[in-house]
Amino acid sequence: MTISLSYDEKIAVIDLGDDENRFSPEFLDDINAHLDEVEASGAHGLVTTAAGKFYTNGLDLDWLIAHGDQTQWYVGRVHRLLARMLTLPMPTAAAVVGHAFGAGAMLAIAHDYRVMRADRGFFCFPEVDINIPFTDGMAALIQAKLTPQAAVASMTTGRRFGGSDAASAGIVDATAAEGEVTAAAVEVLRPLGNKNPGTLGAIKHTMFGPAVRTLTAQ
Repeated sequence: MTISLSYDEKIAVIDLGDDENRFSPEFLDDINAHLDEVEASGAHGLVTTAAGKFYTNGLDLDWLIAHGDQTQWYVGRVHRLLARMLTLPMPTAAAVVGHAFGAGAMLAIAHDYRVMRADRGFFCFPEVDINIPFTDGMAALIQAKLTPQAAVASMTTGRRFGGSDAASAGIVDATAAEGEVTAAAVEVLRPLGNKNPGTLGAIKHTMFGPAVRTLTAQ
């Protein structure tokens, strides 16, 4: 699994990989390094996508089981990534080309916009069914981005939303056909032009202040 960065004119595109794209410590290092590069590049927007059947399957549970003494450190790193994406000082869109589960779905939620493949793949918060309660930060993130109805429907049921269901619930903004999801996400951002990073970053920090403070306090 290798995270890669490319550009479509002024839109940066981070490909999370062709595996389950779980949040291993190495994955977190790599995505943060790429975000550093994107911010330094003057890009007008960021799309994250993937190359396989998963957008991302979220937490690296195998790593967590093997390193239980580092759980707090690890969860803190995940929280900081979610907070960073939530407040990135440029327009962002998640191209959900495949399954987005758990913290992977939270990463998608942390973007400004989401485009999901229409015919295959699920968006799901499975925590209620795998007996892993949401952290305060994760709950704050989801509730900051979804309507109360969508938050209850997704957080308390473990329901797997297909593309059209997710769009109807307001979880994603649009759907696209196989092979067209990333391009559709790029086109969502292209008309937004070059926003001043300082201004946009400040607006996002104000909009999502409570969620960011909760994510970064843990």
